[in-house]
Amino acid sequence: MTDTTTFLLERLHAAGLTDVVDVEPATGGFAATAGLARRGDGTSVFVKAFGEPPSDDAFAAEAEGLTVLREAGGIATPEVILADRNLLVLSRLRPRPATEPFWEQLAHTLAHLHSTTRHARFGWHRDNWLGRRRQVNTWHDDGFEFFARHRLLRWLGEHRVQAALDAADRTALERLCDRLPELLPERPACLTHGDLWALNVMATPGGRPALIDPAVSYTWAEVDLAHLWTTAPPPEARVFFELYAELTGLDRGWRERMPILQLRQHLAVIAQFDPDWGAADVVRATLAPFRRRA
Repeated sequence: MTDTTTFLLERLHAAGLTDVVDVEPATGGFAATAGLARRGDGTSVFVKAFGEPPSDDAFAAEAEGLTVLREAGGIATPEVILADRNLLVLSRLRPRPATEPFWEQLAHTLAHLHSTTRHARFGWHRDNWLGRRRQVNTWHDDGFEFFARHRLLRWLGEHRVQAALDAADRTALERLCDRLPELLPERPACLTHGDLWALNVMATPGGRPALIDPAVSYTWAEVDLAHLWTTAPPPEARVFFELYAELTGLDRGWRERMPILQLRQHLAVIAQFDPDWGAADVVRATLAPFRRRA
């Protein structure tokens, strides 16, 4: 029995799920320890736990995000079976199929979410979590201010970000934030998944697109698009971007905006992981036009 199996079994039994007889460790996640738990009746559930939770509400906030995506946005998400300080137990999903029709369906699903959940303000009624870092969601009327303050500049205080970026880089980020109204079109806020990289796209038992691991807020729809665009989606996903752009009426310049919007996720990766898989290099390259010339 592996350490992961023992750890998750102990957490499950302590939470009252004493019918769990075995856990198979899962791969792909980074913030928590995860696995597939087999129950005495032969069914399985997905479980994840923190050794040291970043807060008492991290899993509660994630469970809320799954529920609101399903109820307000029509997105398939796993059923929440249990969510407490130490443990999150969800119904089991299946790996997504490697087909273009699946990604076409996801394009329709995400376009529906973004077009039917518009909100007058940017933010969320509570903070939640991006990995093991708090995502601040203080309400703002101005989307540029919200994105600059709570999605970009907030990472400058993180130790790994301070080590990875020099003073000129940090000044360049501040300059970019000042110019956001020139660089990005004004867009309304809508409900977003908030952590939409390729591994968070799965499928229901019936084969429909389903999403996991949200960090929801009301912000620009293109934040979700940028995250998926720059986190190595598979070749069959190319049809997704074309169809999503058509369904939502995106202008032709959306691809050029992706590096700016994706700065938020690259900064989050730098803050939390070592190595950072090249994120610091990407950030510096994106900031290069905003550095002062000597």
